Formats: sequence, C-alpha cells, structure tokens
Amino acid sequence: MTGRTAAPAVRVVLTDDQPLVRTALRMVIAEVPDLEVVGEAGNGAKAVELAASLRPDVIVMDLRMPGTDGIEATRTITAEPGPSRVLVLTTFDDDHVYGALRAGASGFLVKDMGLDEILAAIRVVAAGDALIAPSVTRRLIKDLAGRSAPGTPRRELTAVTEREREVLTLIGGGLSNTEIAERLSISVATAKTYVTRLLAKLDARDRVQLVIIAYETGLVTVDRPAGPPGRPATVPRARHDHTIR
Repeated sequence: MTGRTAAPAVRVVLTDDQPLVRTALRMVIAEVPDLEVVGEAGNGAKAVELAASLRPDVIVMDLRMPGTDGIEATRTITAEPGPSRVLVLTTFDDDHVYGALRAGASGFLVKDMGLDEILAAIRVVAAGDALIAPSVTRRLIKDLAGRSAPGTPRRELTAVTEREREVLTLIGGGLSNTEIAERLSISVATAKTYVTRLLAKLDARDRVQLVIIAYETGLVTVDRPAGPPGRPATVPRARHDHTIR
C-alpha cells in the first residue's frame, strides 16, 4: 500500500533586529514538522534580499529596524510577484498598523501573544488567509475612521457592480463568507466568487486589503450601525476568531 506523501513544510524567513527574538522563534518552529526556518534577516534590506533569493512562503517581519524598516521592506516584497506573504510581528500595537497593512502585510501580531498563536498565524497566512491580533484590530478601526473623516478624498470604485459593492460593504463590516451568504440570501460558493472577483478587480492581495478599500471608498463607516446590503456597516466588536475569511 502506498503511503501518503507529507505536505511540504511552510518555508519561513524571520526578520528582526534582535537576535534573541529570532533565536526564540527559530527554536519553537524547529519543534513542529509543518514549519521550517529557511533564512534570517536583521533588517529590512536583508529581508528583501532573502525574499528574492529564497522565495519563502511567509516572512515574519518586525517593523522598527535600522536602515530599511519593516513597512518599506513589506512594500518592496509584496510589489513583486511571488509566493512570499508578510506577517508583521512587532512590540508595538499602537501605530504603523494601517501603513503595514496598506504596504501589503497579510497579518499583524504583537510579540506578547502566545507562541502557539504565532505559529498558528504563520499557518493561516501561508494558507492565503489574513489575520490581525484583537488589539491591533481596534487600532486599525480607529485609524481607518480618522482617514474616512468628512472632507477626506475618497478612493473611487470602478468596474464594480452594485452586487459587488454590497459584498465589499459587508466584508468591510467584518462579515465572513458564510455571513455574507446569509445576509444576501446566496450560497457560500457564490459569496466566495464575489470575493474572488473583488480581489481581482481592486488588485487587492487579500481580504485585509478589501477591508481597507471599503473604508477608503466610504462604503463603511464607524458612526452608523450595520444594516441591510447597500447601507454602511461598522466593523463588529472583536470576536474570538480574528482570522479574516
């Protein structure tokens, strides 16, 4: 009987200017079979170099580093076609959230989270989903609210149908594909199709980017409660599962 071939390990690059942080993460990752550290960088410039040469699945990225910082490195890495996705892991949750996610990061965690949570986040991001720590979610909502204040120029949506606008509004409101399907009385498969179309039409890397676009276009605000499709929705209070699906 032929045995199953094990799935290849998720290839990870660790980027942090503190060697002790990289060592701790490397030791933890070495204990699990589905993750593998293939490189380490002490600054953003080195992370960009390793992304190009190693093409890892996930780059764990600190933000505040000498020289090229994490946001600039993330912007450079995600601008190039390739498999690498960026998971920000930083000491700070009170600033740079919007900048990092706008630069293309697929996740944003803080270092005081449990190691198991960090490992789980690496797997989530490698699988193509997006994840934000609860405290970071609150900060992001606050940042986006300020950026969508009256008088702020709003990004325009083009080539997006009315139904796709409704779906984007609900994505911005924090709804999952299942919840979107229930709200619009469509199947989950159809909801996923709309999300896929929005990602392509809006050149968004993942669902985090769609949330940002929903705010930038004014489809979602934080001063009005969630309502039926077509009306602005607010991001709901934090839930236990902060994976954005």
